[in-house]
Parts: sequence; structure tokens; C-alpha cells
Amino acid sequence: MAETITGLAYLVAGVLFILALRGLSSPDSSRMGNIFGIAGMVIAVATTLLSPDVVSYWMIILGILIGGSLGAVIALKINMTSLPQLVAAFHSLVGMAAVFVATAALYHPEA
Repeated sequence: MAETITGLAYLVAGVLFILALRGLSSPDSSRMGNIFGIAGMVIAVATTLLSPDVVSYWMIILGILIGGSLGAVIALKINMTSLPQLVAAFHSLVGMAAVFVATAALYHPEA
């Protein structure tokens, strides 16, 4: 039962992320796109933290600290007038996170 609820919560979060991308494609709908993105992230983070399968909260905290630190350094180094470079830098972090998730899934498929 818990696995079904977890899967459903992640599905809802994924749909909200897609709606966020759709909403962010236009200035008229960007506010709603941001709301969808925030709601999706809150659901995804809450689902992960409340999951009984969490092995180590310290690893989650470590990941948040490392990611937040890297993001802060990048944000401070790049001027807001260079927004395309800032977006590219943050997308690089997202790509790196995807590589780490895929690597973890490869080496631990049972998880």
C-alpha cells in the first residue's frame, strides 16, 4: 500500500513538473507555471523524506548542502545581467544530478 501511494505521489509531482514547464513557456502563464513547479517539488521532497525506504537522512542532508553550496557559488560568480549563462550553469547541475541518479540506479537496480 505504501509503495502505491509513493508511486502515485511521484507521478503527481512529475505531472506538475510538466505543467510547470508548459506554464513557463509564456509570460502570461509563468506565474502559474512557478506555482505548479513549487507544488511538484514540495510533493517530491515530502514523499522522499516520508518514505520508509530512506536509508540515511544524513546523505540527503549532505546532498542538499553540496548542491546548495555549488548553486550559491555559481549564482555569486555570474552576474544577473548574464542570465543565459546562469541558466546554463544551473542546467549543468541538473544534468550532473541526473547522471548521479542514473549511476545509482545502474548499480542498485533493486532500489
